[in-house]
Amino acid sequence: MPRLISLLFALLVPLPALAAGESTGVSVEQAIRQAIPQLNITAVRPSPVKGLYEVQAGTNIYYADRNGRHLIVGGHIIDTKAQRDLTQERIEDITRIDWKRLPLELAIVSGDPKATHKLAVFTDPDCPFCRDLEHKLRELKGVRIYTFLYPLAQLHPDAPRKAEAIWCSKNRHEALVKTMVEGVDPGHATCSNPLERIGKLADELGISGTPTLIAGDGRRRAGAPRSVEDLKNWIFRQ
Repeated sequence: MPRLISLLFALLVPLPALAAGESTGVSVEQAIRQAIPQLNITAVRPSPVKGLYEVQAGTNIYYADRNGRHLIVGGHIIDTKAQRDLTQERIEDITRIDWKRLPLELAIVSGDPKATHKLAVFTDPDCPFCRDLEHKLRELKGVRIYTFLYPLAQLHPDAPRKAEAIWCSKNRHEALVKTMVEGVDPGHATCSNPLERIGKLADELGISGTPTLIAGDGRRRAGAPRSVEDLKNWIFRQ
């Protein structure tokens, strides 16, 4: 999810419904101000598209419907009342991955062994967003986690060494946590490892960045969630 959209979600508060007849620019401005009071709205104008209003906040431009319920941000339609990214949900629907295609024997397994909810994570040991995610995963309950080591050498030249050392460790998950949460360098190790196969799998699935998350029902999500609660809501929405 784009950073701007994440920021807007952090600012959202419940949006009260407007009367059916309220359709002027002023009404839209009032609704948006109530939904996102921290957003410094400088102007509201009718847009070239009937039914949409241009909402200016400094040098940023958004678009809202007649009652301010929906906001268009960076090409995404945001439901300001339900605090849902409707566009992102639709993208997840059309890009689902068949969980059976995932070779789980190539993953580092952690989490609740009795959990009915599953989560696959493609991660890079030197990716700062992956490290942030790993902190959140330690707090996640009721989920079985499958971590695929996917070092992006073009961005992090030392990541393949660390990924191989993690895989070659006696306790892979412990080595993963020490590396990504505690910042301990795993050193050097060589053994038969699945890194090349995981790289090919990522190509087949259209995964090019880290972290990439795949829920048990096949929905995928790029980037770290805002919070553990956000992550749980996304996983449990299956």
